[in-house]
Amino acid sequence: MFIGHFAPALAAAAHPRAPKLATLFVAAQLVDWGFFALLLTGAEKMRVVPGITAMNPMDLYHMPYTHSFAGSAVWAAGFATLVWLARRDRVAAGIAGAVVLSHWLLDLAVHRPDLTLAGAPPKLGLGLWNYPMIEMPLELALTFGALWFFLSRTRGPALPVIVLSAVLLALQLVNWFGPVASEVTAGTSLLAFFAFVLATLAAWWLGKTRLKSSV
Repeated sequence: MFIGHFAPALAAAAHPRAPKLATLFVAAQLVDWGFFALLLTGAEKMRVVPGITAMNPMDLYHMPYTHSFAGSAVWAAGFATLVWLARRDRVAAGIAGAVVLSHWLLDLAVHRPDLTLAGAPPKLGLGLWNYPMIEMPLELALTFGALWFFLSRTRGPALPVIVLSAVLLALQLVNWFGPVASEVTAGTSLLAFFAFVLATLAAWWLGKTRLKSSV
């Protein structure tokens, strides 16, 4: 799952007391921000194993600090705390933390068994990456269904909507059909960071132009 992780951010952003959409986009991929940063240091690890799943050749064999449920919960609590310190709003903080934690739950649906509860076996994952005809329409439906939900509860100009939609679709198509690296390098993390920043900038513009209904 890639852009599908932004679905909880888009849905949550419709709440009148939710953090800004860009903040929630960071929350949605915070676990992967952490993973790719730790990958650079060697604290977490992955390798390319062609055919390990039908859609994703990455063997995510060591990621206890980000992709365990306990690790994700720590990231969620930390992000919620930052939002609370910035806003002094428990509802906003709770929404932000829930969006961070949604990352692990969505990964559980698509990953092969490489997720853990607390960094040690059993390893979990329902493996939808092995079923492209299910995973691909599901990811698009989640993402653009959540975007529709957000738009239906806000109002604003069309251009930022078109730009965000185009950015998300382009990133997902590259993820699905783009060239596959033969090995994991520093560029792997930098490319991921670029994609996250691009999506977040488009979300920032959209969020800036939308007006929400009040409580």
